[in-house]
Amino acid sequence: MAKASDLKRGTVVDINGVPHVVKQLEVRSPSSRGATTLYKVRFTNLKTGQKLDETFKGDDSFKEADLVRVKVQFSYIDDNSYVFMNMDDYSQYSLGQDDLEGKVGFLTEGLEGIIALLIDDTILGVELPSSVALEIIETAPGIKSASATSRTKTAKLTTGIEIQVPEYLETGDLIKVNTETGKYMSRA
Repeated sequence: MAKASDLKRGTVVDINGVPHVVKQLEVRSPSSRGATTLYKVRFTNLKTGQKLDETFKGDDSFKEADLVRVKVQFSYIDDNSYVFMNMDDYSQYSLGQDDLEGKVGFLTEGLEGIIALLIDDTILGVELPSSVALEIIETAPGIKSASATSRTKTAKLTTGIEIQVPEYLETGDLIKVNTETGKYMSRA
């Protein structure tokens, strides 16, 4: 049994027999004495994708979902299905674009470090690594005198997403991108 005070982003719990993953967690400490700390949690239903907002006290408990976490590699796109291969037994799982909700822009062929969430050998979702390396395919020319802390410019990456990068970067540079925020981290 997990307590509300132990919840973290990515934790999967069972709510009314359905697995939910913690997407956002906000801790509120009341100012009055004797009041309990409240945990405002946004869950996402892993089967339907619906969001659920709840508030709990620190000692409220949850049943952990019976799911298996498996290392997978992104293989290829088949129509609107994204196919992942299990790194242990080479079995394949596919997810639709809607099931990946904003993660598509970080998937490159052969990307490893992805964790698949499985229940009864059915894939419910994936967890991406914290950062991925992507190449800039289109951006304004780099400025030699630009420093790392100066202005940014828009850059289009190999997966089609556009992010803000420092002015000194050029087309062809390999950069690290945070998969949670979608922001530039550093050169790769």
